[in-house]
Amino acid sequence: MAITQGAHHIGFTVPDLAATRDFFVNVLEFKQVGEKPDYPAVFVSDGTIMLTLWQAVNPETATPFDRKHNVGLHHFALKVTDVATLQSVYQTLTQTAGVEIEFAPENLGNGPAKHMMFAIPGGIRMELFAAATA
Repeated sequence: MAITQGAHHIGFTVPDLAATRDFFVNVLEFKQVGEKPDYPAVFVSDGTIMLTLWQAVNPETATPFDRKHNVGLHHFALKVTDVATLQSVYQTLTQTAGVEIEFAPENLGNGPAKHMMFAIPGGIRMELFAAATA
């Protein structure tokens, strides 16, 4: 048995705190569960995981992560309830400003589980995963 017991939260530095917060709350239906205006930071949760979003001090000169050349977070993946939900979220994301779809829902390996990859507003890579449904 491992010493750790799952994720408590994941923290991200973002170029536009309000836009990133709005993406999680308005598009993915997270709830804002706290904030520290003087930090500045916002905390959002889907009821299972909490994300801490920090405002970059100077986003105009911040270096974006390059998944092929930097050490760091390559992407983060969250589960959705089923493939139908994955397809529905994909359709929403195609119409969401600031989102860049890397690939649409497709089989993970030989399937039947599916996943998709995209960049949220501000450029952080995110994956959504749907297990096969019976």
